[in-house]
Amino acid sequence: MLSRTADHLFWMARYMERAENTARMLDVNYQTSLLPQSAAVSEQGWRGLLSISELSTIYQDRYGAVEARKVMQFMVRDESNPSSIVSCLRAARENARAVRGALTTEVWETTNQTWLEFNRMLKDSAFERDPGAFFEWVKFRSHLSRGVQVGTMLQDEALHFVRIGTFLERADNTARLLDVKFHAVESDFYGAADAKDQEYDFYHWSAILRSVSGFEVYRKVYRNVIQPEKVAELLILRPDMPRSLAASINEVVTNLALVANDHSAETQRRAGRLRADLAFNRIDEILTTGLHAYLTQFLDRVSDLGGGISRDFLVSAR
Repeated sequence: MLSRTADHLFWMARYMERAENTARMLDVNYQTSLLPQSAAVSEQGWRGLLSISELSTIYQDRYGAVEARKVMQFMVRDESNPSSIVSCLRAARENARAVRGALTTEVWETTNQTWLEFNRMLKDSAFERDPGAFFEWVKFRSHLSRGVQVGTMLQDEALHFVRIGTFLERADNTARLLDVKFHAVESDFYGAADAKDQEYDFYHWSAILRSVSGFEVYRKVYRNVIQPEKVAELLILRPDMPRSLAASINEVVTNLALVANDHSAETQRRAGRLRADLAFNRIDEILTTGLHAYLTQFLDRVSDLGGGISRDFLVSAR
């Protein structure tokens, strides 16, 4: 496969996944903001969202004070924000358009229709009328896109590069979400002070789980009250949790092996070592050494892996 084609497929998938992840984080913050809480706690949540995407400085330069309405506008509509949903869906559509010959008609039409419908909804103020329904629509279109890819594309290098892009982006986002959210409530590891705190904790950890479609999964796997260390274990080490770090890296390693070339041995080695670390680690060891340090190192390794994939297969790093 031409490296330029692989590049477009890889980034088409990454941008679609990024749009979904942004919608997930915005939806959770929006739903949480409707709960009784102080203005300071609400602002902290929106600051955390900006921090996850490393956009705090850019936002403050353009919008000033952190307010829910402004943050949502910045992360949904702002075309100058490269991580906004509008920017991600546009980039996904443009990358798909560049390689229409490598896609099935269904994949292209799904991606193109998502972009056109998204713009229509923005013009009709659907986002302002019901943010929750709007975010659910973005998530649904991403789910639809992945389903059409797997259901209609030949299982060749084109699909493998799409899958690599999807799961590399998912691993990065889940790690960022965990790092910011756990850091914000670090004291929760030592227990809540009173009943009110415990009630807030339940909604907080429930929100984190719902942001990765993990609430029902947690109940099925652990069958007890929500505990921070169990949330961390589920989202880091469980290979059967679709959006966990372990599951995402497993997919990256599997698909890398299917597109391997004469230059990719080192990238595969690093990906395999990262998978092994996740497979044989334990949550108590991670928490003992420090969750923030672990996730920071993980993000560095994912970034390094992305750079290796770009060098070995794609046109250039972006």
